[in-house]
Amino acid sequence: MTTQVVVLGSGYAGAGAIKSLEDELRGQADITWISDVDYHLVLHEVHRCISDPSVQEKITIPIEEIKSPSTRFVEGHVEDVAVDTRAVELADGRTIEYDYLLVGVGSETAFFGLDGLEEHAHTLNSLEDALGIHDATRDAARQATPDDPARVVVGGAGLSGIQAAGEVARFRDDVDAPLEVMLVEGLDSILPNSDSGLQRALRERLDERDVRIRTGDFIREVDAESITVGDEEIAYDVLIWTGGITGRREMASVDLEKDHDSNRVRVETTFRTNDERVFAIGDAAIIEQSSGEPVPPNAQAAWDAAEVAGENIARAIRGQPLQTWSYEDKGTAISIGEDAVAHGVLNLPITTFGGLPARLLKKAIAARWIADITSPGRALGAWNDM
Repeated sequence: MTTQVVVLGSGYAGAGAIKSLEDELRGQADITWISDVDYHLVLHEVHRCISDPSVQEKITIPIEEIKSPSTRFVEGHVEDVAVDTRAVELADGRTIEYDYLLVGVGSETAFFGLDGLEEHAHTLNSLEDALGIHDATRDAARQATPDDPARVVVGGAGLSGIQAAGEVARFRDDVDAPLEVMLVEGLDSILPNSDSGLQRALRERLDERDVRIRTGDFIREVDAESITVGDEEIAYDVLIWTGGITGRREMASVDLEKDHDSNRVRVETTFRTNDERVFAIGDAAIIEQSSGEPVPPNAQAAWDAAEVAGENIARAIRGQPLQTWSYEDKGTAISIGEDAVAHGVLNLPITTFGGLPARLLKKAIAARWIADITSPGRALGAWNDM
């Protein structure tokens, strides 16, 4: 009987792994790809839909443009994985059996037990999230005046929070909307634990775009109209929360070794879990580096890991030794509205830079990914919107 390989998720991990598995297996196994949406989302560009919803046409790539005809696609929400019987259970009652499974379902937003935060805040994990932020911001601006502007508060000044704040400011400036934009971070600096030069460059550009920044105090309370940060109560019209990730809820009951705090699956540097037939990559997994620190949950890591994960499943099927993988940081490119800042890329003598070179680099990263999983023509068509 032909070996059955099942891949869960259509993010960077899932889409990249499908391409790798198809290249490696070439008909030696049946591949089934399961996702709750029928497209791949270029997630590191989804913030652009906050200012311009039409960008969605360029960053949503139909599954049929990615996979080969021989790969079966199943649209459905994963409810559970029964590792003892090797079966994926979908919310609609369907069951799909596997011989080898790759978990790439991504993550969801962590709310850290703060009452009211999940109820009242927008998140930024999906296309629907970004479009919801656009609609809420537009509606708040329509009800505001220059003398009484609406306020958009972004909680969490990591990469997603910074880019979200930049896009809200871009929307405000593009349509001359009466909006205030505020970025709140509990730690002492934006983009915590990153290079100080990069932090300064980002802060300068946020300041130039009139984004108010408040650091050093965590959000303590949230209700429908305000947040409490430290001892200060801050009113808002739109609240966006980007303050951390945790494993998907449906993975909680799956009988795999997981990180207790984050519900993410623990894997070896081969991406194999404690079950030899199950592998995991991307935000769904925690991969410990030799330094003891986990691999960062970013698109760059998922993209890079997917190729090796696909190869290792093929090796496991053939009874060959698995390859180990280590994360190599290739640098960072962060957009702030129409501008961008890059850091630590291409071994350039200038460590941190902005302006046109950074904007072009940010575009090139997105275009390269789109070209890798579809075609150069689609990447070229998306260039102007990246």
